[in-house]
Amino acid sequence: MNIRPLHDRVVVRRMEEERTSAGGIVLPDSATEKPAEGEILAVGNGKILDSGEVRALDVKVGDKILFGKYSGTEVKVDGEEVLVMREEDIMGVIES
Repeated sequence: MNIRPLHDRVVVRRMEEERTSAGGIVLPDSATEKPAEGEILAVGNGKILDSGEVRALDVKVGDKILFGKYSGTEVKVDGEEVLVMREEDIMGVIES
């Protein structure tokens, strides 16, 4: 991936949509809901505080996260659709 997010932004790969219903019916693309889970691919250097200090992000590359349904901006990088969002749009880290 050839992108380095700035400051408190992260690049996220959305987890694959569920394409089969609980009853085993295969759903078309238009009927599948985009999940609010993803994996962090890249992180910025940190949030710049009013004092000028940089606070490191609480997340790191490889973390599985939850985010809001309309969080981030979709961009295409190297032919892959990813989301770029601020750290504050992340609701939590999924721990195994």
